[in-house]
Amino acid sequence: MKGLILSGGHGTRLRPITYSQQKQLIPVANKPILFYCIEDLINAGIHDIAIIVGPNKEQVMETVRAVEWDARISFIFQDAPRGLAHAVKISRDFVGDDNFIMYLGDNLLKGGSADFIRDFSDSKVDASLLLTEVEDPRQYGVALVDEQKKIIVKLVEKPKNPQSNLSIVGIYGLTPRIFEAIDHIKPSWRGELEITDALHWLIENGCNVRYGMVQGWWKDTGKTEDILDANRLILDTIENENNGSVQSATITGKVKIGKNSVIREGSAINGPAIIGNDCIVSASTIGPYTSIGDSSEIHSTSISNSIVMEGARIDRIHQITDSLIGKNVILKKDDASHERKTFVLGDSSQVML
Repeated sequence: MKGLILSGGHGTRLRPITYSQQKQLIPVANKPILFYCIEDLINAGIHDIAIIVGPNKEQVMETVRAVEWDARISFIFQDAPRGLAHAVKISRDFVGDDNFIMYLGDNLLKGGSADFIRDFSDSKVDASLLLTEVEDPRQYGVALVDEQKKIIVKLVEKPKNPQSNLSIVGIYGLTPRIFEAIDHIKPSWRGELEITDALHWLIENGCNVRYGMVQGWWKDTGKTEDILDANRLILDTIENENNGSVQSATITGKVKIGKNSVIREGSAINGPAIIGNDCIVSASTIGPYTSIGDSSEIHSTSISNSIVMEGARIDRIHQITDSLIGKNVILKKDDASHERKTFVLGDSSQVML
């Protein structure tokens, strides 16, 4: 079985971060979201993976190639976001006659997809979808199911009057039969080839489309609040690890400190939290639920429930919370205000308060 990960698109809901970063490369707990997807497929036994890349293809390819994976990884270029089914269509040569897993590269799944993939492989169906219950089905692709037969009987994209609260999660088990379905559908009103339409064609033409239910949590990291929520969920799973130097600072809860990082006197790290490699934290309070990227410097600042990416310089900000701060940001304050502040700052921003 092969793996197909989608890492294209513009990520407009994550502006300004995605002006300079591909959204699937945004770090959660100091690891790009895309890496969780790759690791999940490898852990499920899939070692032949293609990644769909878009306008920021060089950035994605360079980041992925910097790691030695237990898999053969290739890249397929999609010139514009033309729909999930279009991404599958242009992957026909890679897939060949094999079954495959399509994985949206901005999705995170607790516990991974190994059980779902094993069930798909054993069931010999034409397709299999992973579903989860959602509060507002109107925002998602919704499935109507036959619980006894464990099959999907109908798919509806963002229904105005949902008949089900079961949403499609961004992990699909597919067979080469999906290419026939894609050849029979037309672009939607958005001008895109929708995978929901292709799957619905399979159902209408007598194919067996199975489903499984998410066990644990699932996150589609399409917005800032989703990124921060995913960061909290993953930080809850970390263990204590100290590869740096703690100089009379206070460490509480589960905290990971990277190589050559220094936590100086007068600082407090409240877990769960991650401090990357080569960081300096002085007279500051970090956490809970905060990730600090490599080579960052935090001085006289309090940060909680936030992601700070690599190379940031933050000085004398009394209280930062619920923030997403890009690479190499410089954030300083000269006044004595103690107001709590929230930021979403793109790479290399400079803010003086």
